[in-house]
Amino acid sequence: MPITAIVGANWGDEGKGKITDALAGNARYVVRYQGGSNAGHTIINAYGKFALHLLPSGVFYPETTNIIGTGVALNLSDLFQELDGLKTRGVPEPNLRISDRAQLVLPYHKLFDELEEERLGDGKFGSTRSGIAPFYADKAAKLGIQVADLYEEERLRTRLKASLAAKNVLLEHLYKKPLLDLEDLIVGLQVYAERLRPFVCNTSQLLRDAVNKKEQILVEGQLGALRDPDHGIYPYSTSSSTLAGYASVGAGVPPHAIQRIIAVTKAYSSSVGEGPFVTELEGADAEKLRKLGGDAGEYGATTGRPRRMGWFDAVATAYGCSLQGATEVALTNLDVLGYLEAIPICTAYEIDGKQITLFPVTPQLVNAKPILETMPGWMEDISSIREFTALPPNAQQYVRYLEQLIGIPIRWISVGPRREQLIERV
Repeated sequence: MPITAIVGANWGDEGKGKITDALAGNARYVVRYQGGSNAGHTIINAYGKFALHLLPSGVFYPETTNIIGTGVALNLSDLFQELDGLKTRGVPEPNLRISDRAQLVLPYHKLFDELEEERLGDGKFGSTRSGIAPFYADKAAKLGIQVADLYEEERLRTRLKASLAAKNVLLEHLYKKPLLDLEDLIVGLQVYAERLRPFVCNTSQLLRDAVNKKEQILVEGQLGALRDPDHGIYPYSTSSSTLAGYASVGAGVPPHAIQRIIAVTKAYSSSVGEGPFVTELEGADAEKLRKLGGDAGEYGATTGRPRRMGWFDAVATAYGCSLQGATEVALTNLDVLGYLEAIPICTAYEIDGKQITLFPVTPQLVNAKPILETMPGWMEDISSIREFTALPPNAQQYVRYLEQLIGIPIRWISVGPRREQLIERV
């Protein structure tokens, strides 16, 4: 069977975790292929509510093999904290495999992330301070540490020593902070290495074999298309590609094997972090939508920061779906809008007096104003509905109009945070 990619069409926080969790029961493999523990996937099931940061969203299915691929920024402390958290709450130990080529987020990556955000002050980029940007900077500079390096002590020592040389100069002269100690790093990594060892393998070969056997594979991305460093709202982006096209690199699978791409978007807009956000609401309107959103409101799964709220942005979403190469769309949180008599939708932007429907570059985007249309609301609870035709007529009309605006079929509609609160349009 072809690989299915589940990716974000917007700024992240679209509900990808729930969609992956809902589909993972029929998958042999679920793969994280990029990003790190700087963002989370919220999942609610029979075990409770969970915010996964590194673990793939298939960890609640014992029969599923969960893979952390080569493209992931792997923070071992966060990984084991997540695994221990699942065990504490009664979740069976997941079947987990970790790429021997994945690279490690080290304590100094997090340190430099924090120091740089503090140095930038008002010019900061809204980092979660999880060490992601310094990690990818090291990866590009060929200073990264791969999982395989943990089991070759001399190589590990040599590579860490090379990495610390420049970092200690910065700590001393730019940040005025204590220097990093090589031996302390070695000792800490050796402890993690032994616990990690049973999970480590050549995951790329494992997945290529699975492709050849036509086994079902889900690959899940972190954040959304608009946080992509090349095609998103740079520099208010993450540091690895958030697009389905990168899954072949980050997971190590043939590009032609990814044939089904589900782009996830909310029935309204939300964003955590800095950068232009055209439909953003302020005051009481934003707070009401924030409090009603999801199971416990719209707050970042990793940082707990209140999400910025806005109406559905068809310009941004059509662009995100196009970037992802979406073959279908999953629309989440439709139930949240049930309190509104009228629902605004952004169908175009106005920039310098001109109306546009193509998503612009960041310097133009900061001056964009939303052009809004209004649709009638349905003013009722739809959380128990499981068939599209059973939705109120105005809710059906809203979904069909969004589908028309973005140009991609909306196949999945989430009407609540739980796994079973999902409508499939066939």
